[in-house]
Parts: sequence; structure tokens; C-alpha cells
Amino acid sequence: MTPPPDGGRTAAAPGLAEQLRISIARLSRRLRTLRPAGDGVPGPLSLTQFAALAAIERHGSMTPRELADHEKVQPPSMTRVIAFLEERGLLARSPHPTDGRQVVLSATAAGATLLRDERRRKEAWLSQRLGELTEDEQEILRQAAPIIDKLSRS
Repeated sequence: MTPPPDGGRTAAAPGLAEQLRISIARLSRRLRTLRPAGDGVPGPLSLTQFAALAAIERHGSMTPRELADHEKVQPPSMTRVIAFLEERGLLARSPHPTDGRQVVLSATAAGATLLRDERRRKEAWLSQRLGELTEDEQEILRQAAPIIDKLSRS
């Protein structure tokens, strides 16, 4: 007997996709509300600016083009994001080691501190909420976390 073309997988139970989408969106919105307005930086950072800074801090130095590709935005849009972050001292440019026409971007100490503080704030809030769940509920989420991560990478 030959396996079905979908590898034996069936469609998700009715409503699961909607339920998961709504729950993840609500949690994401709730975590975003924990962001401080400026955190010592003139003017609040947009989600795109935070994501760009976090990508550089997490993955290491990269060119503006690599950053735009990573964040799936057009280079002109990323140019504005980079300028904003650089003006606020969160991002630094340095000469490319092998291509004099390019620059390499890296997070400054202030940028890394800003990201670390935000992560701590969000994880503290989430940890407190998780502590309100039963041990069984926590175990279910522990098992679901890698599955949700897998979905986010597909």
C-alpha cells in the first residue's frame, strides 16, 4: 500500500488553526505592551527597528543588505531603520573587512542593554503568568514550545 501524498498527515482539526492564530496574536500583543516608551532612548522604537537591532545582536555583524534580506524588507526601508538606530547610539557602522564599498553593522553596548532589558521584562511577565498555571498546563506548554517554534520557521 502506498502512503498518501501528504505523508499520512491529515488536515488540522477544524478550528485549530484559527484558535492558535488568535491565541498567539493575543500573547504577542500583550508582550508588546510591556515595551517601554523610550527606555532612555529619545523616541520609542518601532517593531521593525527593534527587530532589526535584535537580528544584528543575535546573529552578529552584517551588512545593511544582509539585514534587509534577513528582515524581509526593501533596502531603502532598512536604510531608514539603520539611520534611526545609529542616531540613537544603538547601532554602529564599521568598514567591511574585505569590501571597501560596504559597511558592517553591529549593536552597540547601549543597543545590547536595551534588548537585554526588554527580554528580561517580557520573560519576567511571562514567567509570572506561567506560574499561575497548573503543573499539567505548564508541561503541555513545555511540549508545545518546540512545535510552535517549528511552525514559526516553516
